[in-house]
Amino acid sequence: MRDPYDVLGVAKDASQKDIKSAFRKLAKKYHPDQNPDDPKAKERFAAANQAYEILGDDAKRKAFDRGEIDAEGKERFRGFPSGDGGFDAQGGDPFAAFRQGAGGPGASHFEFRTGGGDASDIFSEIFGQAFSQGAQGHAGPRAARRAPPPPDLNVGLDVSIEDVATAAKVTALFPDGRKIAVKLPAYLEDGQTIRLKGQGDMSPFGQRGDALVKIRFRSDQRFRIEGRDLHVDVPVQLADAVLGAKVAVETPSGKVALSVPAWSSSDRRLRLKGRGLPLKTGGHGDLYAHVRVMLPEGDHELEHFLRARHG
Repeated sequence: MRDPYDVLGVAKDASQKDIKSAFRKLAKKYHPDQNPDDPKAKERFAAANQAYEILGDDAKRKAFDRGEIDAEGKERFRGFPSGDGGFDAQGGDPFAAFRQGAGGPGASHFEFRTGGGDASDIFSEIFGQAFSQGAQGHAGPRAARRAPPPPDLNVGLDVSIEDVATAAKVTALFPDGRKIAVKLPAYLEDGQTIRLKGQGDMSPFGQRGDALVKIRFRSDQRFRIEGRDLHVDVPVQLADAVLGAKVAVETPSGKVALSVPAWSSSDRRLRLKGRGLPLKTGGHGDLYAHVRVMLPEGDHELEHFLRARHG
């Protein structure tokens, strides 16, 4: 654990005002909510918070300066005071020194304290009401204040048109290597964010925040999106376009048979009702098939026929 003075970047003789100011700047700079893409921000934030727990409390700061506690606020074992003024690790009454009168020779005063520097006021000032004082109780105002909320984790997730149309269950890969199954809602828009409770980063206080998964529609060479409708090009042979036929058409839920009327020219638009993306009010948009007439390659009979007709 680093020296708290070094963590806050203050001198040994710094005033309490300077210590509080230094902590305030570090808390604002490294708070995980302010640095969702910096994996080390929460470590620096936790280190600054621990340092202020020591230096922000006069008694703890003096105890640290005297070497009685370490940078984590834990007591250092120094042995028990012996009769000659030294320390004896064995024998005697280890608490005799604490039972002596305050004014007697060699008397010691020992006081237990809970909590360090009161960082919650600083957090409340920087981040709003998350650190407001809670209900009154015997624990005092410090204990009544709530801990800062755990940080949220922002994640991007690309999904296919098929996934969106069928509200599929997909897998999101998190920066820490976790793979989380995400059930897409029935209605989903490009750029929409889904909140996953308790799947975010771990806070310095041992709680997980939420994961904010931003959904992006993956580009698709087959489908074009217009609102909640889809458009797809359908290649149709010349003979089928002239005589009429059934052809296979790609939809988000699989191929279906489409009846192409006789004498359908290129760019004729045929509607497949309810084969588009889900609507907010229920149901689905439509899919529009655009006929693309394909000329037969190497059809010499057709070539001779046309030359004779237009010769």
